[in-house]
Amino acid sequence: MSKYLLDKFLFTVDRDPDLVERYREDPEGFVAWWEETQANRILNVTDGEASTWLAFTGPERAALMAHDHVALFQLGAHPFLTLTLFIAMFERDHPEPLSYQKGYGAALAHLSLPYPDIAT
Repeated sequence: MSKYLLDKFLFTVDRDPDLVERYREDPEGFVAWWEETQANRILNVTDGEASTWLAFTGPERAALMAHDHVALFQLGAHPFLTLTLFIAMFERDHPEPLSYQKGYGAALAHLSLPYPDIAT
């Protein structure tokens, strides 16, 4: 499991409106594309720099493809990164202000302390 890679996915996708839309419209294809082309890219250096070993686990990939923020939280993804990306993707589908955020929180209400470790 790589909490770093989950957080890197959430962070990089959230900062690019085109990627947000691609992830919203085709999560399975987008996650596969991102993992193949972006997962091993080293951020903030020249494009030729890359690692070779980063990959999602099956549960991580499945949670990303399902847009499952509860599973992502349980896997250790940072909840702020998940919340900000998912607001960008899904808030527009809700009729009133904060209704998506309230639903996001309600879906996590069954969890209790100790919460999963979100340190990377």
